Amino acid sequence: MKKSLANFRTLAASGALALAVVAGPAPLAHAVGEGPNYDGNGQITTSKLATYEQMVSFLKDQDARQPAMELEVIGQTVKGRDIHLVKYISDPAKPTILYLTQQHGNEQLTTEGAMEFIKHLGAGKSADILKGVNILVVPMLNADGAMGDVNFSLENYLAKGDRNLTRYNAEGVDLNRDHVAKVQPETQALHNKVMRKYRIDYMIDLHHQGTRAERDGKLVSGSILYPTTPNADPAVVEKSKQLGAVVFNNVDSTGWGHLGKYQGGSAETISRNGISVEYGIATLLFEMRGMSDHYLDGYALGQRSNGYLIKQTVTTLTSTAAAIADGSIADADTSFWNTLAEQTSRPAGEAEDE
Repeated sequence: MKKSLANFRTLAASGALALAVVAGPAPLAHAVGEGPNYDGNGQITTSKLATYEQMVSFLKDQDARQPAMELEVIGQTVKGRDIHLVKYISDPAKPTILYLTQQHGNEQLTTEGAMEFIKHLGAGKSADILKGVNILVVPMLNADGAMGDVNFSLENYLAKGDRNLTRYNAEGVDLNRDHVAKVQPETQALHNKVMRKYRIDYMIDLHHQGTRAERDGKLVSGSILYPTTPNADPAVVEKSKQLGAVVFNNVDSTGWGHLGKYQGGSAETISRNGISVEYGIATLLFEMRGMSDHYLDGYALGQRSNGYLIKQTVTTLTSTAAAIADGSIADADTSFWNTLAEQTSRPAGEAEDE
């Protein structure tokens, strides 16, 4: 059933029309790198980002509207917020992909994009995708951090007059360093109720990085990376590289997307590495440009970038689900990784790790 991804690119691009309602006008083709850096000027605004309560209301509404969708609570955060899993499983024998967002609570545009993707899956035009793939989405793992409901001071965070969003969970722990010990309730929920419960073939872990990463002298809209631990099965790494090829081909070619190779470590405490080794799953890290809030200049990005970064997320999720559904991912050419330049950082700041 192999066919061109062109028709699915149309589906991904059509998300921009819906996004215009949520995030303002669709971005122009020259949007790469043009979002306003903070750098001590202007204002970081988070009031237009969905709160945890708004996200839950959205998920419940979509669950009621979509026969193919099932909503499951997989656990609770430190502060007792339910952690949700969105499921589209019609046949366990089909390949399954997991999309994970907001391990870091100050990286929210991936969650906004995941919500838009979920809405698209309820439309008739996505029926072909759901026929060939099972889809799992954890749309906000770190809800406490996303709401700034934490047990440490946020007085130095940049979003003034709005809610603050923090990288860490309520106990000040980086959840993306907890995939070996699995101490935190959020990480335990992910592993016990998702990773060990479902037969997952692919995972994309969606994050944000700083604003100053560039490739070939041009600011990136995001960066990607496969598992780099030496303990990863080479066959799994190759499948991960194929997942990255689908993302690169569908994002970097748009005119508003410009991707680099992320400079990431080999520690298995990081989900990209640890999950790949523990479960034999092909994993891909996608780091979008700029964070929703931070305590350091050079990391948070002004809200005028929201539209194209959300669109980038929708394109990523739609194109990879489509490629798995129609089998074309097996033909994805991974040779581009050999020449894809690692991102570098412009002076005055470096991108924060995963």
